[in-house]
Amino acid sequence: MIEAKEIIVNMGPQHPSTHGVLRLKLWLDGEVVVKSEPIIGYLHRGVEKLGEHRTYPQFGPVTDRLDYIASVSNNLAWVETIEKLMGIEVPRRAEFIRVILTELTRIASHLVWLGTHALDIGAMSVVLYCFREREAILDVFEMVTGARLTTHAFRIGGLPKDVPDGFKEKVLEFVNVFPKYIDDYERLLTKNRIWLKRTKNVGVITAEDAINIGLSGPSIRGSGVKWDIRKSNPYSVYSEMDFIIPTGEIGDVYDRYLVRMEEMRQSTRIVKQAIENLPDGEVMAKVPKVIKPPPGEVYHSIEAPKGELGYYVVSDGSTIPYRVRIRPPSFVNLQSLSKLIDGHLVADVVAAIGSLDIVLGEIDR
Repeated sequence: MIEAKEIIVNMGPQHPSTHGVLRLKLWLDGEVVVKSEPIIGYLHRGVEKLGEHRTYPQFGPVTDRLDYIASVSNNLAWVETIEKLMGIEVPRRAEFIRVILTELTRIASHLVWLGTHALDIGAMSVVLYCFREREAILDVFEMVTGARLTTHAFRIGGLPKDVPDGFKEKVLEFVNVFPKYIDDYERLLTKNRIWLKRTKNVGVITAEDAINIGLSGPSIRGSGVKWDIRKSNPYSVYSEMDFIIPTGEIGDVYDRYLVRMEEMRQSTRIVKQAIENLPDGEVMAKVPKVIKPPPGEVYHSIEAPKGELGYYVVSDGSTIPYRVRIRPPSFVNLQSLSKLIDGHLVADVVAAIGSLDIVLGEIDR
């Protein structure tokens, strides 16, 4: 009789399904994962130290490169943190435009997640559809910021300039047709027998474990925990928007998929409300030419597409932050990976990683 031996397999750091330079060390007994260890740090970025050697406005474009799939959300969290430290009140028109762009970012980010997650599991067509719709959102970003990837949209105190002519029509054109496309994605996947086999009861994390680990975003809401900073600690003008927070039941890969699908519908609702009620007026508050927050410290967070994104900043009263600390959702959510995959088949590892929707750019900061 042949005696089976445990073997160690290194998945990554360059592996298409690890969504960046994540190295995953797996101890395998046959096809079963006995133990796992995520190993990070291959990007060597030092972003927080970059923040401590640049002025407050200069650090804004650096935040674009954290979660580069959702640059606008990173921008929003940074400028709101400094505005909170300085007590700046942003004009309402700017707040509405900020909400429109960050919710479009949430949809664009979820589309990249859906397409690549489905591709990892073996469904090819979905990624083509998702990137088609994402292109329409990138057209809007290009119209406003001049860029399609590192879209630096906001400034401390508001917006660098008002949105161009045709912005409202372009956004409305998208939100009016997008719900139909979500239905199309669901027709391909939600009741697909193969999809159900690969995602139901795979990578389960209970609500209690999710809270203890500190999960946030769709990863914790999939476990049934109704935690969303847009509702619990409303910022910008989210308190004026009508939307619901979808949650899952058992916290498996399938629940996290359903939560993100509904979130795209809810983001579409928010964008529609904001664009239809977009007020006239200024888009920039009166801020000093040289940004010098008073000495003190502040923490502020927003609900980014992947979860709670926060900045802790200490000011010594100069033009450069004394300390910058970033709370990225992907870094915290990755802690749950071993709980999701230990005891499962090695093929389920790919589905579990995809369901967390990590971006290594904000993990290796």
